[in-house]
Amino acid sequence: MEAGLPARFNRTPSKAPAGIVHLGLGAFFRAHGAIYVAEAMAASGGDWGIMGVSLQSAGTRDRLAPQGWAYTALELGPEGETPQVVTVLQGVLVAPEDPQAVLEAMAAPSVRIVSLTVTEKGYCHEPSTGRLNADHPDIRHDLDQPLPKSAPGFLVRALALRRDRRLPPFTVLCCDNLPGNGRVLRGVVLELARLIDPALADWIAAEGAFPSTMVDRIVPATTPADLDRLEALTGARDEALVVHEPFRQWVVEDRFCAGRPDLGAVGVQLVEDVTPFEHMKLRMLNGAHSALAYLGYLAGHRTIADTVADPVFGAYVRRLWQDEIIPALTPPPGVDLAAYADALAARFANPAIRHRTWQIAMDGSQKLPQRILGTIAEGRAAGRAVPGLTLAVAAWLRYVSGRDEAGAPIDVRDPMAARLAALWNDDPARTVQNAMTLEQVFPQALRRDAGFVRDLSDALHRLVERGARAAVA
Repeated sequence: MEAGLPARFNRTPSKAPAGIVHLGLGAFFRAHGAIYVAEAMAASGGDWGIMGVSLQSAGTRDRLAPQGWAYTALELGPEGETPQVVTVLQGVLVAPEDPQAVLEAMAAPSVRIVSLTVTEKGYCHEPSTGRLNADHPDIRHDLDQPLPKSAPGFLVRALALRRDRRLPPFTVLCCDNLPGNGRVLRGVVLELARLIDPALADWIAAEGAFPSTMVDRIVPATTPADLDRLEALTGARDEALVVHEPFRQWVVEDRFCAGRPDLGAVGVQLVEDVTPFEHMKLRMLNGAHSALAYLGYLAGHRTIADTVADPVFGAYVRRLWQDEIIPALTPPPGVDLAAYADALAARFANPAIRHRTWQIAMDGSQKLPQRILGTIAEGRAAGRAVPGLTLAVAAWLRYVSGRDEAGAPIDVRDPMAARLAALWNDDPARTVQNAMTLEQVFPQALRRDAGFVRDLSDALHRLVERGARAAVA
């Protein structure tokens, strides 16, 4: 520890080797999975310390290193704030600086789980099909070079090292918002492995484990105001601070090939099939979040709490849940979906959580297939009207044009941003026809559905003519 650091960061670093390597050490995992693992170790023991890996930049490493890898997780509830110091991290590697070090960490005999939160776009797959995108630049690199760039590339090359060293594989634990995330990631890894070494793919398929999971906690981006708030509360500044809501949930299929922490002891739901839980969360929380983000941003609302405080949008999201989303869901055992919607409404309205609509709107080309378009396709196939969700897709098309209702620029963050901006045409029907060429985004059932294309064109026309708030009203 460096001299002068706050006493609350004082810790004796564990000498035990890491049991978990986590790819994508962003705010969400540090406010969710890392806390669960720390609590499981406190409850039941085990060497499950976490070696974090940043696949992009050194910022997280540089903020954590002076603090001995400890950081504060600040719970923001309607009644006040509660800080917690988390000490489960054992270090952070930066992949672009030393990819071999990352591979060696993943191949260490002590490592039994590699978990991931790399966002939907980090899996280098086609969102509409779940298949590996073999033309992705990082995948092309990883096919030709032994030191990878992509998350799937690191998994495949690390598993190859373990096989060559006669070590068992680790469990791959995906914690991103993908439907069937374990199944999808297994398919992507096996496709990539088969292109590199078919025998390796066979070994991974036979010996590895890719349990699906559902994760839930609202974790907004940390702001300078949050840093000041923590300093006022504790007297210490923590540049690695993460903030989160009180609610949390983690549902995990209990299929591990090399052991796991005692997650059940700290509230993780260990199940046979995560599908009904993930559909509920992806469509009711994430789908509603995305709908509110695009429409709310266009209407001038900068956070979800501000958006739902507007009675027009509060009524809109209630109608989405009741009329369009819940009818397409099979509830998980023991779950009342109407009560779940009530709980979501309260979470969205939490004034302490400043979850920006702009942040949620990022990477829509990767998010919409599982959050909104699947519900639309199922609803239309069943003969149900889905006008609210269709309007949300229209709002996405308006948002990714790069100009808001007043003509001001929008900072669109999306791996397909340039192509999405080029879709826009002053004729809404032409814009929608252009959008139907996006095979990576829109499933075939919707691209071929003339009624959906017409409804989406009408929704976009109303949005352009009236503005977002009036179109919602």
